[in-house]
Amino acid sequence: MTTAIRLGEEVRDALDDRRPVVALETSIVTQGMPYPTNLEAARATQEAVRSGRAVPALIGVLGGELVCGLSGEELERLGTSPDADKVQLRDLPRIVAEGGDGGVTVGASLFTAAHCGIEVFVTGGIGGVSPGAGTSFDISADLQAIAGHPCITVCAGTKAFMDVAATLEYLETASVPVAVWRSNRFPWFYSSDSGVEVGWRVDDAGQLADAFRSGQRIGYEGGMLLGVPIPAEHGLDAQTTQDAVDYALNELDRQSIAGKEATPFLLQAVFEYTDGASLVANTSLIEHNARVGAELASALTKSR
Repeated sequence: MTTAIRLGEEVRDALDDRRPVVALETSIVTQGMPYPTNLEAARATQEAVRSGRAVPALIGVLGGELVCGLSGEELERLGTSPDADKVQLRDLPRIVAEGGDGGVTVGASLFTAAHCGIEVFVTGGIGGVSPGAGTSFDISADLQAIAGHPCITVCAGTKAFMDVAATLEYLETASVPVAVWRSNRFPWFYSSDSGVEVGWRVDDAGQLADAFRSGQRIGYEGGMLLGVPIPAEHGLDAQTTQDAVDYALNELDRQSIAGKEATPFLLQAVFEYTDGASLVANTSLIEHNARVGAELASALTKSR
């Protein structure tokens, strides 16, 4: 394990005792949600992991130190800091060297989790292939991270404004096994059904844990992706999601927003279009993902 990563005491004890641990990102805290909803959602997600008898490991950068297992005070600091960066994997060396604070994305979280020996990572939605990737080459680094680290990523699909079908094609090219929780239709973040079929349906955590362990036994060193549809009672209907996404993408183009600012801008635009319903759905889906992630972490612990 990389000693430069500081483990929180609870996470360190759980790993030493071989108890289930679930890694959690923090870019949703620093850029994905407004204060105080960001902290409320992070705490609720931690509690959802604990309810499944697993230990939550929030990952972030504080004062140039990469931390796996933020304390309550450290989460508060990160969630209220106006200067916290959005830290992708490529940003980690610079932010650490500069002594900065930051919320980590999917890629940086998977890098950290893998180095700490954590096999389950939970997020809301992953980045993917953007609708204009044919000319912009805009493909999220999340996908390479999922392929390259031996963790199972639990998500509610891609962010809603990504090209779901193209993202799944990319993951197939990268040899990433993709399963869906109790469905054959890949989820669509705010909505339970993207309309895209996936061949591998998983009905209980043990199925996926067995597949992950089988892969390890034959020498497969990459990750897996589990799509978890948002519970129908908490999600948006597909037409509302589509209309909100169309509005957000048009605004993105009209205002020429690009780079790291694009995702926060799109999330805010969808929030405005849906009169806040998207934020309620976002909070619900991350908690639901956390409960499924805890089940999976427990199943993996039993199969070790």
